[in-house]
Amino acid sequence: MVKQLLLLTALLPCCVALSQAQTTADTRTLFTVDGQPVSVDEFVYIYGKTNADNADFSEPSLREYLDLYTKFKLKVSRAREMRLDTIQALRDELAGYRRQLADSYLTDRAITEPLVQELYERIQRDIDLSHVLVSVAPDAAPEDTLAAYRRIESIKRQLEAGEYDFATAAAEFSADRYSAERGGRVGFLTAPLPDGLYNLENVAYTATPGRLVGPVRTKLGYHLVQVNGSRPARGEIEAAHILVRTEDRPEGVAIARIDSIYQALETGADFQALAVRASEDASTAAKGGYIGFFGINRFEPAFEDAAFALESDEAYTEPVRSQLGFHVIQRISRKGIQPFNLERPQLERKVKADSRFAIARRRMLERIQQRANFRQRDPALNQFVASLTDTFRNFRWIAPEASPQVLFEMDNDFTVTLGDFTNWLQNHSRERLAAGRDQPPAQAARELYATFVEEQVLRYEENQLEKNYPDFAALMREYEEGILLFEATKLEVWDKASQDSVGLAEFFVDHRDDYRWSERARATVFLVGLKYQDLLPAIRAHAMDHDAAAVREQFNTDDQVVVSVDEATYERDRLPELQNAPWQVGTVTEATTSRGSGGATFYKIEEILPPAPKELDEARGYVIADYQDQLERDWIEELSRRFKVKVNKKVFESLIAE
Repeated sequence: MVKQLLLLTALLPCCVALSQAQTTADTRTLFTVDGQPVSVDEFVYIYGKTNADNADFSEPSLREYLDLYTKFKLKVSRAREMRLDTIQALRDELAGYRRQLADSYLTDRAITEPLVQELYERIQRDIDLSHVLVSVAPDAAPEDTLAAYRRIESIKRQLEAGEYDFATAAAEFSADRYSAERGGRVGFLTAPLPDGLYNLENVAYTATPGRLVGPVRTKLGYHLVQVNGSRPARGEIEAAHILVRTEDRPEGVAIARIDSIYQALETGADFQALAVRASEDASTAAKGGYIGFFGINRFEPAFEDAAFALESDEAYTEPVRSQLGFHVIQRISRKGIQPFNLERPQLERKVKADSRFAIARRRMLERIQQRANFRQRDPALNQFVASLTDTFRNFRWIAPEASPQVLFEMDNDFTVTLGDFTNWLQNHSRERLAAGRDQPPAQAARELYATFVEEQVLRYEENQLEKNYPDFAALMREYEEGILLFEATKLEVWDKASQDSVGLAEFFVDHRDDYRWSERARATVFLVGLKYQDLLPAIRAHAMDHDAAAVREQFNTDDQVVVSVDEATYERDRLPELQNAPWQVGTVTEATTSRGSGGATFYKIEEILPPAPKELDEARGYVIADYQDQLERDWIEELSRRFKVKVNKKVFESLIAE
């Protein structure tokens, strides 16, 4: 744990969020150490990551950091000269860090992060949408799916030919009867749409208003879509309401009742108290009409429009009509879209719970396969699948002898054999038994093969992370050089400072004046047990005129210890009780109670000691720390002579902000 902390603090902590890869890498050399170049790209990445909001690219800031980074690179050069990078234990440690990073990196960097960014951009706007739906289930038979597709294409052709306008087509053909009655208009929607409608959401947020788009396939079927417009997102409102129902009463009676409630509010009645007494919404009346927070599309449009139109907290609407009756709505608070860092956690949860995550993952795998020139050999797989019997579906199945037949290949000599797959099946018996429970062995094996291929494609991509993701390469460089820095500093500085007793003693003699006691007090410490607190005033008063032995004799017995006594020496600024008391012999401080000490404590100053030099044993911790600093300064000077540092002045000046 100590090593990890030193690694992360010695060089530019990795706890900062991953930076985005540079869109255009600046490969110019900023400086060299012993001929090894450090690019502008590397320096700017580390400078920005370390300084965060303070990375102003001013000349003083850049020069200060350039000095720090060149010293760091000198130490790394020394570590490589010592061949620390060849030590297997350190190589294994670095490999462990890489595995930890790579496990989640692809998911976070290539899938989650883009989806979260996309969703955050989308929640800024509400989209007014119309559609025509031809229903077909996601798992429908191919002939039913084809029939639905032909049906939606036919409707589209009629729209494009002008045989129908959109509203008429929706009213006549759409399976969504709610919107069909409104000319296909769904109304305003905001992302994320319900699970299974990601394709529809994509069209909603990217289509040109007024343009016919489709067919679009979702879990509901095929859609023709028309975006009518958009508005800034309404966000959420916290509200309460008072309801007067119209059911089982003449509407005029309901109107008279809601008007009397509204007039009572206008003359100063308390909304919450009035809701408790008069609201006919049994679920909210007892709570003063409190509804809570809601966004769009939770209630009827008229109700929501009236609520969101309120411009200030505590304001309330005039009576609003809904299908239930009449409402007066009060705004309690309004919450708009929050900054990205605040919205991010809940957006990430939504993304990972939505099928869009699986869609994005599948697309990423397809891109990797295309980029890596994925080549599959079907004969070997087909032959294996055809050979399977019912034993494949139970725990007694044993993988055959590993076959070298190739199943698929990718670039960089990445080859996967039938033996790799059968061994995987043997090691994933739980998945094999689950897949074979309700389907034939061949079908189960092909389903499992798809999962196996995905794992292998991800393993391939993890091997290419440094090549394909510059920010991952930068992180791995930080880890590697941080490990080397730690080991080199440990050997050259820390171990020497703690083990070189002769050098430490000589350093102490040369710097003796740096280690001195300030004026101190030799004090008696009195501790009175918690159950004897009623005696505390008497004990403290007796201590003012008597020494410790007399106090013990006065209050302690053979059977009970009322007060215990100790003696210690304190510098005045190290003990709050002494800071607040007269600094003179005979002073008795006020008592302080602490459960940790088991009672109340007070101090009596017995002697004032003048300033004096410390001995090595009294200052050892400080001396070792200072000796380490001196050794490190000497080490840097030696490294600067051994490894030449050359800075490209023009390149450095080009980084300075105007």
